[in-house]
Amino acid sequence: MKTLHLYLTRQIIASLLMTLAVFTFVFMLGNVLNDILGLLVKGQVPFRAVLQALGLLIPFVLIFALPMALLSATLLVFGRFSADQELTAARAGGISLLSLVSPILLLSLVLCGFSAYVNLEFGPNARVAQKNLIFELTAKLATSQLPERQVIKEIPNFIIYIGRNDRGRLENVLVMRRETNATIMLRAAQGVVHPPDTNRNVRVELLNVTGFVNADNLSMPTHFNRYVLELPFEKLTERTKKATRLANYTFNQLRAELRSLEAAGAGEDLASPVRVQMHRQVAFSFACFGFTLLGIPLGIRVHRRETNISFALAVVLVLVYYSFVVAAESLATRPELYPHLIVWIPNFLFQIIGAVLLWRANRGV
Repeated sequence: MKTLHLYLTRQIIASLLMTLAVFTFVFMLGNVLNDILGLLVKGQVPFRAVLQALGLLIPFVLIFALPMALLSATLLVFGRFSADQELTAARAGGISLLSLVSPILLLSLVLCGFSAYVNLEFGPNARVAQKNLIFELTAKLATSQLPERQVIKEIPNFIIYIGRNDRGRLENVLVMRRETNATIMLRAAQGVVHPPDTNRNVRVELLNVTGFVNADNLSMPTHFNRYVLELPFEKLTERTKKATRLANYTFNQLRAELRSLEAAGAGEDLASPVRVQMHRQVAFSFACFGFTLLGIPLGIRVHRRETNISFALAVVLVLVYYSFVVAAESLATRPELYPHLIVWIPNFLFQIIGAVLLWRANRGV
């Protein structure tokens, strides 16, 4: 038994290192093309700075690459184990599948702990450092004064959240504006950012605006076809240099942000995106276990030695998993739909299905 455990563990670790290298390279390549490669080709940044940015990107990429690599390694190893009749030989020797895979499940739990550290602390910090480095190298503000998916609180009397900022074209904008005797809550489907004017103010034109005004304990609905905000450029520049998108916050920073919003009475609409990110980080930490639990019986059922089959199946399963995360983030400003709970659905789904399939495989069904 000990020999089989060591054999399978070595096979999983070797395959994991290979697949992790592949997926890390793929994810990094996408980020490099988006953030760094264009600047390098144009000679705008030194090669040493590019290497530094790449090194800082690795921990953040591991958040996504590690679960996917472990799933691919599990499918690959157990597909070969089954195709080579090694599983049949082990069963003939009176060894059950559950006892055979126990070290692999234990390894996945250890990797869950490592993922938790990367997801909650190491990865976000490295990503912030990398973004700050790129910001310092490029020295471009453009429309980044209003970054997407983060809560902007530096502007006096305003709290702002932007779901998407595509070169100055905004989508899903939430604004809380405090006045002397009233608080105005606004939601705009679209908006446009205009360059700073002679007064050093950035004009944000919101379109199709709905919301309400709270004054004297009364709430009155309001609607504007067009609503213009004038925001001080200096304050926005300070915010940009921080490069603190919610996805780049550590878990403790997210908790502090949530407490700050609650203390400011910002409302659930603005607090919900922070809560979604908190649950996403924790849920991601358990992805390795769910993927392993599902990958073992699927690898046995696929019964193939080909690497491309395992990679293709892994990609499909990962797309299913992350589709729930994407759905939760797209609904982050809809707290009535409990988007922070949606990120947990794939974990429970994969673990339940994996446990059932593993039980059936153990019985030889």
